[in-house]
Amino acid sequence: MISTTSSTAEMVTQGKLQINAVDNVEDKNSGGLGCCGWLLVLISLLTVAVTFPLTLFMCIKIVKEYERAVIFRLGRITDRKPKGPGLFFVLPCTDNFVKVDLRTVSFDIPPQEILTRDSVTVSVDGVVYFRIHCPISSVANVSNAHSSTRLLAQTTLRNVLGTKNLAELLSDREGISLSMQEALDEATDPWGIKVERVEIKDVKLPQQLQRAMAAEAEASREARAKIIAAEGEMNASRALKEASLVIAESPSALQLRYLQSLNSIAAEKNSTIIFPVPIDMLQGFMQRK
Repeated sequence: MISTTSSTAEMVTQGKLQINAVDNVEDKNSGGLGCCGWLLVLISLLTVAVTFPLTLFMCIKIVKEYERAVIFRLGRITDRKPKGPGLFFVLPCTDNFVKVDLRTVSFDIPPQEILTRDSVTVSVDGVVYFRIHCPISSVANVSNAHSSTRLLAQTTLRNVLGTKNLAELLSDREGISLSMQEALDEATDPWGIKVERVEIKDVKLPQQLQRAMAAEAEASREARAKIIAAEGEMNASRALKEASLVIAESPSALQLRYLQSLNSIAAEKNSTIIFPVPIDMLQGFMQRK
């Protein structure tokens, strides 16, 4: 088992060395244009010199402050460095260039039907903000950086949210946005793209699930209300018990309580007044009979 692992590691190391060697050879070969290439460049320079007043408008180009130009000379990038902003010079016959916009670009992620880890289907959309920080990589390493980033954002949204529960999806949007930003930034770095921000816009739940969650929330609120009402009644009964003990110690306190009740009833101008009579007063009449 150990020999198999060591042989596998040696094969991987040799493969990496071969890849690095191939890259170095390609870099060395791409450094020169060759005899035919330089000949074409000299012919182009002579053409520009002969027709100087006319070709001046074809050779001088302008890029804006937020743009950069990647120049290809005979199909190869010239200086490994973009030109701009301002004026730069190109040969009309051998050079062509691609303009790259360095401003921040935003796009909406279309609503995605996602199955969460607890088997709940939700529809989620978002927005991504990114910019190009390496114009040469965005031109040479990917055919369409903007379209590739849009498609990658959709798949990344599915992959990240597929590992989350519904509760985590509804409560931890910031953490999900941060994890999506890190994943997108790492994947698009070879394309010369910097993902600045990712935001989850809306999470749409099925109607049945919304009704079930609303019923659950209503039931929990009713349960809390009943608990609070029961606690209030318990506290009130304790207070009444203490008050009855105080009144029982002094019989005159009960008479004062009667008078206070009559006073409060009379203040409301009621036509009927119910006056409580102690049973002790009626016992004398009962004994006489």
